[in-house]
Amino acid sequence: MKFDVMTLFPEMIDFITGESIIGRAKEKGIIDVNTFNIRDYTQDKHKRVDDYPYGGGPGMIMQCQPIYDCYTDIIRGGSKPHTIYMSPKGAVLTQKRALELSELGHIVILCGHYEGVDQRVLDEIVDEEISIGDYVLTGGELPACVLIDCVSRMIDGVLADSEGFQNESHFNGYLEHPQYTRPEIWKNRCVPQTLLSGHHANIEKWKKQQALELTQKQRPDLLKKTESE
Repeated sequence: MKFDVMTLFPEMIDFITGESIIGRAKEKGIIDVNTFNIRDYTQDKHKRVDDYPYGGGPGMIMQCQPIYDCYTDIIRGGSKPHTIYMSPKGAVLTQKRALELSELGHIVILCGHYEGVDQRVLDEIVDEEISIGDYVLTGGELPACVLIDCVSRMIDGVLADSEGFQNESHFNGYLEHPQYTRPEIWKNRCVPQTLLSGHHANIEKWKKQQALELTQKQRPDLLKKTESE
């Protein structure tokens, strides 16, 4: 799986994706994360990549030319990859969408900044806009790393076992059941006896019941969404 990221701060992407499970997946060649500095493609002698918005308003808007030239450099000689713009206006990322994206071979991610990106270049190159939540950040780098992490861990070989994500929160429409490890008793709090019983059928039943109760308590909206589907 190949991720190409268009950004003004490539070092942020490189640092975050170079650590932990994603970093090891890169070292093994399971995923490939490349960063492209949009500023390297500007034709402005001062390396500017933004300008004032037409129609007035606060802040600056990222210009078409450096983004488009960066993009054409990425796809040079190849077929058009699926291109995503990380934007608070996009559809909120879900586990289901991440699984669908994990089946693609090549994804290009555009990280915006300032007050946004000139709509014309978005219309020209972007296939979908994705948000990681209903809030606004200072740039698209952190959302891009979230997307890369979320998608990558569902690619064969990134996790030791596919059950590592198949039983997690959101994968099947429920939150994950509570987890416990040694010691059996900590601050007078005991591990549920069912988990210590060794009775696999009862343990699975307990996990499903706990997942349902936790979802009803903390995210009832997920149950409504599952029922509507």
